[in-house]
Amino acid sequence: MTDNNLAIIVLAAGQGTRMKSATPKLLHKLGGVTIVSHVLATARELQAAHVVSVVRHERDRLVEVIEVDLPQSLIVDQDDIPGTGRAVEQAVAALPADFAGDVLVVNGDVPLLDADTLSALIERHRAANAAATLLSTILDDASGYGRIIRSADGHLDRIVEHKDATAAELAVNEINAGIYVFSAPQLREELTKLTTNNAQGEKYITDVIGLLRASGSTVAAVELPESWKVEGINDRAQLSRAAGLLNGLIVRGWQLAGVTIIDPATTWIDIQVKIEPDVEIKQGTQLLGATLIESGAVIGPDTTLLDTEVGAGAEVKRTDATLSVIGANASVGPFSYLRPGTYLGDDGKIGTFVETKNAKIGNGSKVPHLSYVGDATIGEKSNIGAGTIFANYDGVTKSHSTIGSHVRTGSHNTFVAPITIGDGAYSGAGAVIRKDVPAGALAINVAPQRNMDGWVVANRAGTAAAEAADKATPDAK
Repeated sequence: MTDNNLAIIVLAAGQGTRMKSATPKLLHKLGGVTIVSHVLATARELQAAHVVSVVRHERDRLVEVIEVDLPQSLIVDQDDIPGTGRAVEQAVAALPADFAGDVLVVNGDVPLLDADTLSALIERHRAANAAATLLSTILDDASGYGRIIRSADGHLDRIVEHKDATAAELAVNEINAGIYVFSAPQLREELTKLTTNNAQGEKYITDVIGLLRASGSTVAAVELPESWKVEGINDRAQLSRAAGLLNGLIVRGWQLAGVTIIDPATTWIDIQVKIEPDVEIKQGTQLLGATLIESGAVIGPDTTLLDTEVGAGAEVKRTDATLSVIGANASVGPFSYLRPGTYLGDDGKIGTFVETKNAKIGNGSKVPHLSYVGDATIGEKSNIGAGTIFANYDGVTKSHSTIGSHVRTGSHNTFVAPITIGDGAYSGAGAVIRKDVPAGALAINVAPQRNMDGWVVANRAGTAAAEAADKATPDAK
């Protein structure tokens, strides 16, 4: 149900220069989705009546993502006045003038903060009838963070930014996590009093806390024991750490849901992946995008699946697959490469050193080894011989090949598309098939073999081969 008394402001205007990237900081990915997408998902879960996203740098690229992930979000462009206080000021101005509920302010670069933690913060805020409640946490190294300064009775007194702090204040290791809940009417009033009279020349949202405290309003800081939940991402090292933390949570979640994961340290699973119970995932496996694994399947080792569906009881090992479907009880690998558009039917096989692309391989059919199947349809219970190539490209156009059911093709065949092989047909070893083959026919290339006796001795005299041949044919002397 929608919480009509809650508005959320997502601060997404920062430039993120420390990422040293052409990609905006908030559009870097962890767990398969962008940093800001994690924050938007949490906002969506809280079901607020209003969500406002404040953007500035690379605004069009950010807005494109926001409109997909949270289309109901209002977009506010921060102006040239710097600071989080100014961003919140503009966001609040975009809310309905009569909104008198609570305003939750979150940063767009804190992807691990979950809805349960924020719900608890909102409940604490409402229970205390507070004007403002914020999250704090304890860090061993608080460098760069605003410090929580408490009064003698332990209540929140003020927040001091690192650059404005005294030596005594810098010794405090309780920091402001940058997550706030405000009473909307009181927030509106205090925002009008903000100035840029500070070390960074910015409007600080933290100054609102001091103003509320000075006016006698109730303000509180709720300490969060799990400091990793509120860690922001400012550079690639922090991105990597957050990705590792998130992956650990995802892996553990699937383990508790009945999935066997042999080596969590080398297993990476994106947040959108779906896995049924009794799946086994072996070491060195990456499950990415919208991959789906059904019950009883065995995946890995050393396998990467992107947007791929794997049926119940299938086995996929040492394989790279993208946008593919692998049927129930099918076998893939080792060293298989499934490109987009691959469909392997139930009980089928794609074997060692096989590459497929836009290939539909029917139930029970097999491509065991050393083959390329591109732009092709293979019926049921057919077998494609080793070293077979589907020649689908003539330099201008890609064409399709159709292989029927119960077909047996010889080793080292080349099928020159477009071509159709009828049901139950056979082909001989080494055949280059350029014409359609009727059902039940045998296709061969007739080229008589010619043996030139004595050629090696005559033309390669003095070589090991010539000496071996000479000893093996004493009657020729």
